[in-house]
This record gives sequence, C-alpha cells and structure tokens, in this order.
Amino acid sequence: MKNVIKTVCVIIGTIIGAGFASGREIYLFFCKYGIYGFLGIIVSSVFTGIIIYKVFSHLKGRDVKGYNEFLEILNIPNHIKNFINIIINTFLLISFYVMIAGFCAYFKQELNMAPIITGVVICAICYLTFLNKMDGVMKINTIMIPFLIFMICIIGVKSNLLNIQFQGLKVSQNTDWFLASLEYASYNSIILIPILIGLEKSAKGKEKIISASLTIIILILSAILYGILLKQDVNLQNIEIPLIYAVWKLGKGYAYIYGFVIVLAIFTSAVSAGYGFLQNCSTTKKGYKRLSLFICTSAIFVSGIGFSKLVDLLYPVFGVIGLLQVIIILLKRKAKRKAKYWKKGRKLI
Repeated sequence: MKNVIKTVCVIIGTIIGAGFASGREIYLFFCKYGIYGFLGIIVSSVFTGIIIYKVFSHLKGRDVKGYNEFLEILNIPNHIKNFINIIINTFLLISFYVMIAGFCAYFKQELNMAPIITGVVICAICYLTFLNKMDGVMKINTIMIPFLIFMICIIGVKSNLLNIQFQGLKVSQNTDWFLASLEYASYNSIILIPILIGLEKSAKGKEKIISASLTIIILILSAILYGILLKQDVNLQNIEIPLIYAVWKLGKGYAYIYGFVIVLAIFTSAVSAGYGFLQNCSTTKKGYKRLSLFICTSAIFVSGIGFSKLVDLLYPVFGVIGLLQVIIILLKRKAKRKAKYWKKGRKLI
C-alpha cells in the first residue's frame, strides 16, 4: 500500500501543475462549456485513468529504460517513432518552461517580484531535485501532494459550490466539450508516460487500484476548481492565475494559503516534466547532469514570458498531437516477448 500511495502522489503531482492549480487549464478546456464542461471533466478523468492502466499493462514484465524503448515495445515503425519522440521531448521541455513561467507569474501578480529573481530560485531547486532522479521526485511528491489535495478540498467546501449557476448551454448542439475533454487527457498523457515508465516497479501488481484511485482523485479535484471558476462574475480570460482571483473573495488568508498550494503544484509538475525530458534525452550520468544544468539555466530566460499565453497557445496544440500516441497505446495489443531475458542492453519485443 505504501508503494501505491507514493505512485499515486507522483502521478497526481505530474498532472496538477501550474496550468491545473492556477485554474488556467480548467477554464480553457471546461468552464466555457457550462454544464457540459462538467461532463467533459468526467470523460477526461476516466480517459486518463484508462491511459494510465494501458501504459502500465504494456510495461508489465519489461525492463523499459526510457520512452524510446517504450515506443519500440509497441512495434511502431522507426519514422513514426522518431517523430513522436521529438514531439514528446519538445512538449516535456516546453512544459518545464511553462511551469517556471507559472511560478514567476504568481509572484509577479501577488508580490510584484521580478521574474528573474523567482526564476533563479525555482530553477536552482529543480536542479538539486534532478540530481536525485526518481527518488527525489517521489520524495517531493509524497510530502507535498497530500497537503495540496487537502487544501483544494478545503477551498472547495468554503466556496459553497452547491450554488453554481450554469451558463453557456448553447454548446449543447455540438460536441466541442467532448473533443476538449479528450484533448485535455491526451496532452496530459504526454508528460505522464515518461513518469509512468519510471514508476513501473512501484506499481507492479497494483495497476488497477492505482488507475481507479487516480480517476477518482482527478475527477474530484477538477470538479472543485471547475465549480469555483464557474461561480465568478467576471471574464477570466485575461487573468494570469484565475483561481487566485477567485479565492481572494474568500479572504486574504485563503488566498495566501492557496497561493502556497499553487507554488507546490508548479514545483511538483516542473520536476516531473523536467525529469521526463532528462530521462529521454540523456544516456550517461555525466550527460544527465549537464543537460539538467542546461534546461534549468535556460528556463531562467523564459521565466518572464506570459504564463497564460503559453498555456492558451501551446496546450491545445499538443493535446491534438497527444491523441496520436494515445490511439496507438489504446489500440495496440501487448506485444509478445520473443525471449525470456534481455541481452546486451536490447529490449524484448
């Protein structure tokens, strides 16, 4: 059970990043569809749980070291595999940069701190965490995620979500809400899969429990943020961190507490995205350290880019691209192994 809790915490920490905890993703993918956005949250949560289970199923009994090996297990042709690999690694790196931008956006919005200062701080902490690899990722998430979940639930209860007034029902005549829900789950899968590969041993024999638990937790947390945002009486489109705006109405104390929650969420997701990129792109310990230093240093220089602009522009695009790998994962049967053990570092397929 201890491994199950740790695994769930790491996966939740990967999903609940700056875009989610700030309310930006929920607003972009669900809130504009009114009550149909809630249906979209249900579809997206279930779809995410299915993806997680299918990935673990493909990994079961195999010593997969990275995303490239995972694609080979699926017997994907080399030209498609190389294309997907480039897209995935690009998204992971961009996601890391988006998390850093979100961290800086919070302190700029709330404390008027210069992005360069906060960027240096968060990047230095990420670098130290990367040096501990998956052990560092698991320790950070196991400590922080339970508190993060608890605080989101408290804010939800305090917001009295039973009095929601649904708007935007005109979208009932089309399937935009359904497509948005699939898109949301698909782009989350891009950052999730490299982390799931690293968690395969921890999840061994508990794949169904982990997938079901994650479906429920993601559904509850998404519904809470969705309800809070839907109650707002202003256009949140141009607000960098809409959840902070909403929580301020509950009182200064709640705003500061939830601000801390956002900072935690940004950090856990930044670490997950960065670690996934490093695992995919580095082949030696020395190369891993050098690449860690590079992405953390370069992130400082993009920390001042508008957070909401990055989320609104890039995430839907990668959501569409992510559908390609999701379709392959869901439709591909688990390949039969041709041998009982690995030889000379080559994988079974």
